[in-house]
Amino acid sequence: MDGLSDLAFFSLLVRHGNLSAAARELGLTPPAVSTRLANLERRLGVRLLNRTTRRISVTAEGELYLADGARILADLDALERRVTNTRERPQGLLRINATFGFGRTHLVPAIADFARDYPDVEVQLHLSDRPVNLLDEGYDVAIRFGTLPDARLVARLLASNRRLLCASPQYVRAHGEPRTPADLARHRCIVIREDELAYGTWHLQSGQRSETIKVRGALSSNDGESALAWALAGHGVVMRSEWEVMAHLRAGRLVEVLPGWRTPPADIHALYPERLHLPAKTRVLIDFLAERFASRVRTPGYPAEVW
Repeated sequence: MDGLSDLAFFSLLVRHGNLSAAARELGLTPPAVSTRLANLERRLGVRLLNRTTRRISVTAEGELYLADGARILADLDALERRVTNTRERPQGLLRINATFGFGRTHLVPAIADFARDYPDVEVQLHLSDRPVNLLDEGYDVAIRFGTLPDARLVARLLASNRRLLCASPQYVRAHGEPRTPADLARHRCIVIREDELAYGTWHLQSGQRSETIKVRGALSSNDGESALAWALAGHGVVMRSEWEVMAHLRAGRLVEVLPGWRTPPADIHALYPERLHLPAKTRVLIDFLAERFASRVRTPGYPAEVW
């Protein structure tokens, strides 16, 4: 038996005043209770109780064990109540990771409203130009695009999203519009440098047809906002998320190229560690974001604009 369970056992034994009553509460026989008490005294090397067939009395060593043990048990009970309370009431530190662009544009204002609703939650938002390892770096929630990176994580869809190929009208007038994916190899393309192994490689699909194109251009960056700014200035074709470019497409500052071709899925998910009892702070944040972006979820079979 471990020390804490022995403390609880001894406290119950003293409270009842005899072995039989304690045995009834524990669902044991009196000899089993007597054996456990003897084992406890043997482990500690002292006698805790003087006992006869009818009653027990506590020794000086037993009084010390009982007094200090009661304090330990009370502290443990208080600790467990505090831990349980964090699961029931949103409070404590909540660490979130997201990309710079989506984080600044959509997550920062969302968290501002969340903080007003949940003042006992301390939010740390970490924005990065590439995803971090959620489990290794101790984040509670991460906002991710596209293919989910780790089967150990739970994902909740927040918003639908596609990556679109776009260029400015002046670029298209000057260089023509690509008609097939192969045409992209002859165009100036603005590339995001996130993964050097896949740098400049675009994957496109139309129905059952798939194309992988190696593109190049004079401008590249690890920052999506910079790449988008260059596209708006007429420097080439860029691949960006629809949440980022849709307003420019509607305003005519960009035009979509190769609209019949699609890139790999880029839906936006909230990822969090798989836990049986999710802390309240994490649960309410995910629910808050899901409600916040509910209008951004595209109905299957209806490819309507959601951004």
